[in-house]
Amino acid sequence: MTDERLSVHSVTFLGEPVRDQREHWRALGVRRLSLIDAQLSDDALRESVSGGECSVESVYHLFDTPDALLRVIDDAAGLGARVVYMLTGGRANLTWEHAAERFCEAVAPCVRAAESAGVALAIENASALYADIHIAHSLRDTITLAEMAGLGVCIDLFHCWAEADLPARTRRALPRTELIQLSDYVLGDRALPARAVPGDGAIPIEAFVASVLAEGYRHGFDLELIGPRIDEEGRFEAARRACAVVSAMLDDS
Repeated sequence: MTDERLSVHSVTFLGEPVRDQREHWRALGVRRLSLIDAQLSDDALRESVSGGECSVESVYHLFDTPDALLRVIDDAAGLGARVVYMLTGGRANLTWEHAAERFCEAVAPCVRAAESAGVALAIENASALYADIHIAHSLRDTITLAEMAGLGVCIDLFHCWAEADLPARTRRALPRTELIQLSDYVLGDRALPARAVPGDGAIPIEAFVASVLAEGYRHGFDLELIGPRIDEEGRFEAARRACAVVSAMLDDS
């Protein structure tokens, strides 16, 4: 049985209409949804949420302008979404410090609006391969930026598991952590985005999950399963197996 704290990010089934994804959610037994912002206006999603089948745990948004984020906050609040997590937009030719200041200034009105709407805002750590659309490429820098902007953190373990002193950085992040994303990495895999089903690779996911729960983390765990390994196995089958593996980890923690 899938643990109630789990969601399977809709990017896992990217390209499939929400009505088809809805069947996947039912078959997987997930009650929390992790969505892309463009899906918030979909009628099938609204039916699913209003009918009590599931709730919206998180919504991904690529920050561009405050007005666009304000619209997402409104839509997310209308569906009872708990958190909107973001990539920040790129830095162009700015230094990291100047890009961070620019982002903090731009996002400030959205922070206030989200607080009023009861929706948390967070930023995630993502690879420097995404430097054209993001500036926080380590958990350290993500925490620094979140503290500067008054935002929460979304920890994507895939992108930070090999960082030095990860336990200490995770403890620093946890008081403002709104979501944790899980997937695995098979050493030597160069077929980007190179994600694998938890348990198939080298990331110490079970130990990490146990440690954050022991530290008091009480929000959801999101399975973001994309890439050639996932496609080869089959997206639904990979998601089904991931739900079973991580549910067992959560049962044991």
